[in-house]
Amino acid sequence: MANSRRQSNAGEVKLFLISSSSVRVDFGEHRMRSTRTAFTLAGFIMLALACLILAPQSRAQSNQIQESPSASPTVKPVGTVKAVSGNVITLATDAGSTVDVVIQDSTRLLRISPGQKDLKDATPIHLQDVQVGDRILGRGSASDDGKSVVASSVVVMKSSDVTAKQEHDREDWQKRGAGGLVSTIDTGAGAITLAAPALTDAKPVTIHVSKVTIIRRYSPDSVKFDDAKPSTLDQINVGDQLRARGVRSEDGNSLEAEEVVSGTFRNVAGTLISADAGSNTITVQDLITKKPVTLRITADSQLRKLPPMVAQRIALRLRGESPPGASGPPGGSPAKADPTSSPGGSRPGGSPDFQQMLKRMPAVTLADLQKGDALMIVTTQGTANTEPTAITLLSGVEPILSASPNSNRAAMLLSPWNLGGGGDAAAGATP
Repeated sequence: MANSRRQSNAGEVKLFLISSSSVRVDFGEHRMRSTRTAFTLAGFIMLALACLILAPQSRAQSNQIQESPSASPTVKPVGTVKAVSGNVITLATDAGSTVDVVIQDSTRLLRISPGQKDLKDATPIHLQDVQVGDRILGRGSASDDGKSVVASSVVVMKSSDVTAKQEHDREDWQKRGAGGLVSTIDTGAGAITLAAPALTDAKPVTIHVSKVTIIRRYSPDSVKFDDAKPSTLDQINVGDQLRARGVRSEDGNSLEAEEVVSGTFRNVAGTLISADAGSNTITVQDLITKKPVTLRITADSQLRKLPPMVAQRIALRLRGESPPGASGPPGGSPAKADPTSSPGGSRPGGSPDFQQMLKRMPAVTLADLQKGDALMIVTTQGTANTEPTAITLLSGVEPILSASPNSNRAAMLLSPWNLGGGGDAAAGATP
């Protein structure tokens, strides 16, 4: 029994030594395998303890990540400065909303010129340089309610620069331009023929379009030149109004166009049925269709009245007669005594520019119009959801309509163009 117990105890000691990483080395390969097993078990225990300790912290971090709000989206509001107070610019956006642009110490403010499309020549300015009426393009993070933007950068176009650019463009369109009703189009040759304008004996003008010609088209519900969208030659139709500027030939019968703008407009000649100043609309009895037409009047609509003397002279021209004091054949180069062709109202060569003449005519309001007044109006086409908008409205035209049974020809005296340009250039520069 004693021997048996001694052998048993020896085996237990031997087993303990093997399983407890004894320093004895006389167990050979079996000893090494046991040691690795012990290390693996110890590593597993340490890993389990680490997971138990770190799990709550990891869950807390995960919850913090899930609960943190998403980053505010980057927005780029574009519009006109309505007010400046402290470090806040109140912007009337082109989309029709009002946004507060918050300027920080780190905000970049840069001034660009109208027509500038990048920032390589932009000039750094200060917040105090920004004024009401300036055009700006902001960039920054929007608030949750979308009513304010913390700006990282602001591109500014001074209103004085915009006005100067628009005036320069108007003069350039007049000096190097040609306009009229599209009579034929040859898309293959890139040629557009304009019918001869009324009141002149001028010949039709051919407009040549190339790959570098800028082509725009008026929106169906807008009277603003700046609202004209990029277009192509195949979108121009016979009967459209078109205006182009570029290099004109010596005989004046053709023009290599740098820029073309076109649109489909309506010419309405008729008598006033009613005028509603509250809704800014008028209703006219169209002499051609014999149906009433309702038109919108906006701040961009040009309302003018022809003085009786001017109306009589135009009527004589429409009849093919020479006005008193005019020299040359009817519709030819008139004398300066003729108010329809005084300085500023004629193109090079003496042909009268009716649109320029209209600028000198007295302005009228809806309240000045009376039921039964004879009117000539150029309007937009309008859309399914909007009524046509009056671009140019001319009263005092009774002699003209009487002289021209074809009221369409009389109405074609008016030009739909409200030339501007440069107002949206800030939107093209990327801060």
